[in-house]
Amino acid sequence: MSDYLEDAMKKTTFTDTMIRKLKPTESDYTRSEGNGFTIRVMPSGSKTWLYLYAFDGKRRKMNLGSYPDVTLETARGRFEDAKRKVKNNIDPMAEAEEQAEERRKAPTVADLVHDYIERHAKRFKRSWAKDEQILNREVVPAWGKRKAADVTKRDILRLLEEIVNRNAPAMANNTFQIIRKMFNWAVEQDILQHTPCTGVKLPSPKLSRDRVLSESEIKTLWENLGRPDAGMSDGVRRALRLILTTAQRPGEVTGLHTSELDGCWWTIPAERAKNGKTHRVYLSGLALEIINQAIAQAKKSRETPYDQEYNGYVFPCHHKSKEKPMGDTALAVAVGRALASPLTDDKGNPLFTAAGKPATENRLGIDHFTPHDLRRTTATFMASMGFMDEVIDAVLNHAKQGVIKVYNQYRYDVEKQQALETWENKLKTILAGDKVVDLDQKRKERNVA
Repeated sequence: MSDYLEDAMKKTTFTDTMIRKLKPTESDYTRSEGNGFTIRVMPSGSKTWLYLYAFDGKRRKMNLGSYPDVTLETARGRFEDAKRKVKNNIDPMAEAEEQAEERRKAPTVADLVHDYIERHAKRFKRSWAKDEQILNREVVPAWGKRKAADVTKRDILRLLEEIVNRNAPAMANNTFQIIRKMFNWAVEQDILQHTPCTGVKLPSPKLSRDRVLSESEIKTLWENLGRPDAGMSDGVRRALRLILTTAQRPGEVTGLHTSELDGCWWTIPAERAKNGKTHRVYLSGLALEIINQAIAQAKKSRETPYDQEYNGYVFPCHHKSKEKPMGDTALAVAVGRALASPLTDDKGNPLFTAAGKPATENRLGIDHFTPHDLRRTTATFMASMGFMDEVIDAVLNHAKQGVIKVYNQYRYDVEKQQALETWENKLKTILAGDKVVDLDQKRKERNVA
């Protein structure tokens, strides 16, 4: 390998901990394990695996994927595979480009999903990871091996109908919007001649969400989250409770990493916050209890030695080999499943209603809601307890509007702590069952008066 490949690069043996702790600087830099296996860290904080090599006297730089979506183990496997090809006089980059061109000529749906995410979504959408999860869960299992050009309007309608029938209308809408964007992009790139989404409408009415749980619903939900037959992992149960306790976004909660915790404060980094602004969240005693329980479970699931401090995602995905958090949509899927759990007979066969539809049971005991509704519920209760909009917005990390976003740089840490401690006391009272009053009924009584 040419000397230039080793210039200005610090050789070291890569470990998950070492890669995770690499911090961005004012300019990009690289670290190498040797033989061209390299990781590049950009000022934005993004990390990319690279294979640097020379072929036919030309310098080559092969992208092996982005960390943490591509783990160290996966990246090393790709590197070893590419290195073997170079030894066999095969240029891995040229081979990959030829394969990509073949996929573009007649891609399967799985190929199209991959190209859409890599060539468009990652470049232009902050929510690309969520798009990828939805496509891989809802679309690829159904159509992955089919040619993208063979997907019909009827296929789209059937897929969306299946999602709606499992009591997930919002997910059906989200899935359709992503599918439509993907096929439109394929037409723009001349990959396909037409889109099968033409003439397809949103499968469910797109309504502005205003769902707020009442006090009695909060108590019922909190208790029923612990039902063994609710079909939820311990991580999902704790994440839902943490949303209600802290009022933070579901995706920000599931992505919580131990490196973001400092005593009773949780700092959500800018790259994970929806508005791109670093956000400090005060953790009440109840929130800390939930987090500590989750960390203990994560430490056990990752088989961390008892005398070693756990350093990782508080709500890790169930794949032990992957250093990734729980998926953004995991909570919504789990809630939807628990609200409409399929019923079976003693032999495990599905039961059906008189109308021929699958029989289901609501195992959470309250009307339909989404994980995001828990965040809205907490904010609404804070307002009912007298906290000003500015404080609630600070708790929620809502972006300031107008002139105030320029001139008001106050962080409201004291007020956030007060609001979340007051909410903790209220929540404990609700869970204890003391004078539980329906919030919706109180609101109606005030309007009548």
